[in-house]
Amino acid sequence: MIMAMVLLLVTSAPAAATQDMRAAAQEAAKQRTELLNRATLEEQTARDQAKKSRDTIFQDKKALTRAIGQKRKENRALAKKNLKIQTNINSLNAREAELRAKLAEMDAVVKELSGFVRISAKDLDTLISHSLRSAVIRDRASKIRPLVNADKFPAMADIQTMTDLLMDEILASGQVRIEQGNIIDQTGKEVVAKLLVLGNFTAAYQLNNKVGFLLFSDQSQQLFALSKPPSLVMQKAIKRYMNGEADAVPIDVSKGGAMRQLTHKLSLLEQIPKGGVVVWPILAIALFAGLIILERVVFLARKRLDAARFMKELKQLMTHGEWDGCDRLFAGHKTKPLARSLAAGMEFRTLKRTDMENALQEAILREIPPLERFLSTLGMLAAIAPLMGLLGTVTGMINTFHVITFYGTSDPRMMSGGISEALVTTMLGLCVAIPIMLCHTLLSRQVETMIATMEEKAVAMVNAVFILGNREC
Repeated sequence: MIMAMVLLLVTSAPAAATQDMRAAAQEAAKQRTELLNRATLEEQTARDQAKKSRDTIFQDKKALTRAIGQKRKENRALAKKNLKIQTNINSLNAREAELRAKLAEMDAVVKELSGFVRISAKDLDTLISHSLRSAVIRDRASKIRPLVNADKFPAMADIQTMTDLLMDEILASGQVRIEQGNIIDQTGKEVVAKLLVLGNFTAAYQLNNKVGFLLFSDQSQQLFALSKPPSLVMQKAIKRYMNGEADAVPIDVSKGGAMRQLTHKLSLLEQIPKGGVVVWPILAIALFAGLIILERVVFLARKRLDAARFMKELKQLMTHGEWDGCDRLFAGHKTKPLARSLAAGMEFRTLKRTDMENALQEAILREIPPLERFLSTLGMLAAIAPLMGLLGTVTGMINTFHVITFYGTSDPRMMSGGISEALVTTMLGLCVAIPIMLCHTLLSRQVETMIATMEEKAVAMVNAVFILGNREC
């Protein structure tokens, strides 16, 4: 192709240029030959280097193959050795696991036994610290305190000590003992007194002429006399029992709970001042109502008359026509409403029946106001008393909410004043209103009975007058 191009150029170019082109072609051919020779030389050099590298690689491959074979033999030997070692390890692990399981089992048994002993020692320590006998015998539980505090492992001697203490406490809980011992009296001084210990429930003392119950403090391990003595009946029963004159004595099975209630229990007179200012109007109502009730009871008792006996005597006199005797009978009971009303009707015995009945009705109506006097007032007081108590309740709750507003609810004692005022006034109002209502009902029934008796006897007298006199109405 190159030659064709050269020929084309030769034929188409001018003659002068043909000579130059020939020289250039020769020069290009020369350069091409040099390039081909250089490329051939470089190719031969590369082939030699590749052969040398290939020979080196083959040699290295053989060396690596031999090394790999050697390492595989070593690995197989190590694998066999590792398998043997692993077998030994597995055997040792199984043995270790077995030993650990046995150790854990033994340790659990030991810990369970030790924990049971410590729990029992703690329970026994609590029992002894709350026992009344600890006030007489001090430091009873000192030998088992190290067990409670886990200072030492329990031994058989410790367990024997616990057993002895427990048996002693069991025996003491069922005994009644009279002995001398130290107590803290009501003034706060430690004195020696005669003690009565009833099992593990109640303790009483006798100091000179003073007799009372004792409270046991598990903190100080001492007996304290109650700040408030028991009732005279209980004091007498305790004194008689301690002197061997009685077979029974009061006992507090709650181990002091009931006695504390006796100490903090307030009587009605002690509760009344806690009700605030509303208490005094309620007490005034109670006093006024009491005076009315007393006056009404005395008044009605003086106005009471045996109606059946009186009518029997009156009918006998009327049967014999002794009208003067009837007047004397009426005069003998002139303070009685029944006699006065019948006497007023007897004056109209000569008139018609209607006139006589009207006179009797007028006399009965005249007797009713004195009989019913103050009863409406008594009913009003019975209605006012609980309302006053409710007023005290409202004022007490208002005070309580004021305290809550300023101080919150963190301290219940600050709210107790208002709550006490609220409850005391309600209680006092009901305590006043209920008896007043009861007395009002009874007095009203008695007045109604007296009025009904007067009406009945008035009709009976009218019938007797017109029947005995054979008169027409």
